[in-house]
Amino acid sequence: MKREIPPNPPIVAASPGPGGTPQIRWQLERIVAELRTSREETHSIRRDGQAHRAPSRDALEGILNGLTEALFPRHYGRSDLDGENIDYFVGNTLSIALDSLFDQIHRGALFVGDELLPGFRREEAIELTRTFASQLPTIRGLLISDLRSAFVGDPAARNFPEILIDYPGMTAIIHHRLAHLLHGFGARLIARLMAEIAHAKTGIDIHPGASIGSGFFIDHGTGVVIGETAIIGENVRIYQAVTLGARHFPTDDNGNLIKGDARHPVVEDDVVIYAGATILGRIVIGRGSTIGGNVWLTQDVPPNSFVTQATVRSKVGAP
Repeated sequence: MKREIPPNPPIVAASPGPGGTPQIRWQLERIVAELRTSREETHSIRRDGQAHRAPSRDALEGILNGLTEALFPRHYGRSDLDGENIDYFVGNTLSIALDSLFDQIHRGALFVGDELLPGFRREEAIELTRTFASQLPTIRGLLISDLRSAFVGDPAARNFPEILIDYPGMTAIIHHRLAHLLHGFGARLIARLMAEIAHAKTGIDIHPGASIGSGFFIDHGTGVVIGETAIIGENVRIYQAVTLGARHFPTDDNGNLIKGDARHPVVEDDVVIYAGATILGRIVIGRGSTIGGNVWLTQDVPPNSFVTQATVRSKVGAP
């Protein structure tokens, strides 16, 4: 078989390198120049003005870990904490996490030049972080309601600690509730990065803009997708591979996508959605309804309905 030769093979220098091994040259001068042309001219994606350093995913993962340890110090922090030292641990952990979060929020706003945060200054990043921190007790209360819902909804769950440290759905909702708060305050890039960290860990993709009520439980979880403008009520339970997505993407007169329009489902209180269901568009799933597995749904569902593949097919085929 004839061997293919690359169009620009590496150039081997005539003189040997250290230890007598031939030195290899990669034509870096040409490649670097072409990359500069692509970056600055041909394919530039930079906005005008000063370039700013991007937020760090590694730093944000450390922040999420720290915030989670502060919310649940004996489960995610240290098992040897007692009544005398637990508050010191929480305070120190929060201090480190919030200092880093402030820096990431500031960097994120400067990096994208977010129109929601024009002229964003260091002092504003501090105030946003302070406001976020003040909501952490409320977030913990919501997470306890999620924890209780998981315990009630899963017969395999034997205790709260098992759910808290082992269930991917619990990890995803912890990250989401923190990211959603930041998203609402305008720190959208930081919120999106936090959501993607959870996505990578759990296989559960929840946009930080999605609004989710108390007592939320994702069982198993892999492949769940919840879109930006979805609204989920209280005591909702969903299973793996459920999608709450958009049916179509509206455009303006020039054909550009319209950003931020409500395009994802509204799921009212006490709804159960079984594995593989795909629910698309700004439709309403009425309170107390059950959506069966693998259902494809693009129309409103009245309260207390039971929807299966068979009922959907019969409606589609009806005269």
